[in-house]
Amino acid sequence: MDSKASARAAAVASHLSMKSASADVKDTSVLGLGNPMAAMAAERSKASFPIRELTYFLDGGKEVTAVKERMMTELERDPVFQNVDFYDLTKEQLRERTMTRISRLIHYITSEREELSHLRFSLVGLIDMGLLTRTAVHYALFFGSLRGSASPKQFSYWISQGAAEMKGMIGCFCMTELAHGSNVAGLETTATFDETTDEFIVHTPHHGATKWWIGGAAHTATHTVCFARLIVKGKDYGVKSFVVPLRDPRTYELKPGVSIGDIGKKMGRDGIDNGWVQFSYVRIPRQFMLMKHSKVDRHGNVTQPALEQLTYGALIVGRVSMVADSAQMSKRFVTIALRYAAVRRQFTSKKGEVETKLLDYALHQRRLLPLLAQTFAMQFASDQMSAMHRALMRKIDSTDPSDVKAMAPVIEELKEVFTTSAGLKAFTTWACAETIDQTRQACGGHGYSAYNGFGPAYNDWVVQCTWEGDNNILALSAGRGLIQRYLEIQKGGKAPVQTGYLNKITWLKSAQAGSRRIDSVAVLSEAWEAVSAAVVSKAGESFTALRKNGLSADEAFEETSQQRFLAARIHSRCFMVLKFFDRISSSSGPEIKPVLTDLAYLYALWSIENDAGLFLQAGFFTSEQIDEIRELCNFYCRKVRQQAVPITDAFNLSDFFINSAIGRYDGNVYENYFTQVKRQNPSKPQAPYFEKVIKPFVHRAAELEVDTEELDEDEA
Repeated sequence: MDSKASARAAAVASHLSMKSASADVKDTSVLGLGNPMAAMAAERSKASFPIRELTYFLDGGKEVTAVKERMMTELERDPVFQNVDFYDLTKEQLRERTMTRISRLIHYITSEREELSHLRFSLVGLIDMGLLTRTAVHYALFFGSLRGSASPKQFSYWISQGAAEMKGMIGCFCMTELAHGSNVAGLETTATFDETTDEFIVHTPHHGATKWWIGGAAHTATHTVCFARLIVKGKDYGVKSFVVPLRDPRTYELKPGVSIGDIGKKMGRDGIDNGWVQFSYVRIPRQFMLMKHSKVDRHGNVTQPALEQLTYGALIVGRVSMVADSAQMSKRFVTIALRYAAVRRQFTSKKGEVETKLLDYALHQRRLLPLLAQTFAMQFASDQMSAMHRALMRKIDSTDPSDVKAMAPVIEELKEVFTTSAGLKAFTTWACAETIDQTRQACGGHGYSAYNGFGPAYNDWVVQCTWEGDNNILALSAGRGLIQRYLEIQKGGKAPVQTGYLNKITWLKSAQAGSRRIDSVAVLSEAWEAVSAAVVSKAGESFTALRKNGLSADEAFEETSQQRFLAARIHSRCFMVLKFFDRISSSSGPEIKPVLTDLAYLYALWSIENDAGLFLQAGFFTSEQIDEIRELCNFYCRKVRQQAVPITDAFNLSDFFINSAIGRYDGNVYENYFTQVKRQNPSKPQAPYFEKVIKPFVHRAAELEVDTEELDEDEA
């Protein structure tokens, strides 16, 4: 399959290059627009590296690429996944199609290894974000909660009830409430233990405690994992998780005491049936409380874990996956914008000449190419974050939670993963949202058309910035963790790898670029460590000063909120820069290393340029060196520009997954665009509202007839 794909791509490029030998320099249109297909072929002919090797590198190996391509073929050929009319569907049509697609996906989910399902989901998300979310609500949230929070015996029970196959059971996740979101500890739904019946009574005490935004609740879910306050013998033990049946799987009638409604039209992701849920004294067996960590026995005796952090450890997986989603979605839109910029021509200095490609304008390069570099940085950060999370989960599963001494280093690692994942989730999802909008603007008016993908995708995407933790709150949480790590070091502790630069904070405070070459791995890595150390230490010192002045820890953290946010942002960017360089040095082959290095330099330099003041304040660069960095950004933009289309080809996304008329592989953007618009909007003799609205409006002129002779000027 690999060789066939390579041969097909080579044949297309060869065919186009033969046609384009003179077409790209000789005008073939009245206005000098040239031949877009020939222009695209010319871009591919500039490749200085083997595209397939870069694809293998990004995918994690030739074997993974082969598996991905098999999955892509399966999805492309399946009639259920055809997307020709996707941008014209109504909310109800989207929901129906989403459920139909889930029915098809379940075959793969239940027959593939879990890691293969994750790979398939990453592709499904490119086709239909709503489909990905609606499926993930069951598997990542509902089923993930069972796996992470149920005791082994409970987990086996729910497996036997069909949780793993969505057979007789479709789950949702009742965490968010109308008046509470990110503050999980403040949720107000209650689960009160009734010792006489050995049951919990789940109740919504007021409208603000109504479960809200619950994906799958409106039409689909039969069960939910509900977050509620555990009340035993009048004592509040905080928020725990409970399985609550919502509907009878056979009749789909609501269970007694359960009220559910649809929250209706949203900004995007209309394929998800988000709903609200209220519980009115709903009784569930005691064993429906998930008791892997906290436990309640028949007599109302409550056992809490010595390490409460384990309770929420499973929630990190959502944040980790969204870093990967950010990279995947960015690939799609930088590909569209760069392909369009490679064939779209605007203006020329001499009459009769072919107009200039957008991609040849310096400002256009500055708009798009750093975003291309950032996409690579996000993927490599995601790969590292996923590896960290997998390693953490293995340690949690293999360590006895009652052994406090053995669990201590695991908890430290959990804190590190939590801090890093919180910051990366926030700043990569924001970066992806900005990428979608900036690439849309770079495509001019055509970027505003739904058929080119930007608008629907932006509306679908930006929920990532507020769910699974609002980005601002997550950034503050990450900043809090960084301050705590700084304080531990001041007391003689040692930071783990991801914040290892804090261990050499004294040396970094005096570090400077000096006369060294700026565009080198050593200088750029050191620069980011130095400025990160400076920002974190300043936040830590401010916190310490506030505590000495009598403020409580919570008050001091609140007063330093802006510094915490900045620390999280710079630490996250530092992580991405360093992991980019690490990935290149550890595993890239000699044929692709040069182009990856250019991208890494561009990303690191562009990022410094955006925060130049912090690097000046830290004393690492002089103002003259900041000017040099701006010129270096221009230099690397010009270098990357020559390889831009081959680089995006290495993302290996077919036209089916790109789903944008102006982002097609062949470069024939105008014909593709016109054909799709005409097909989806066939000409009609009259608008459907002609008789009702247009005709009465136009014909009202008859009532206003005027004798025009009265308007003539008097004759002399």
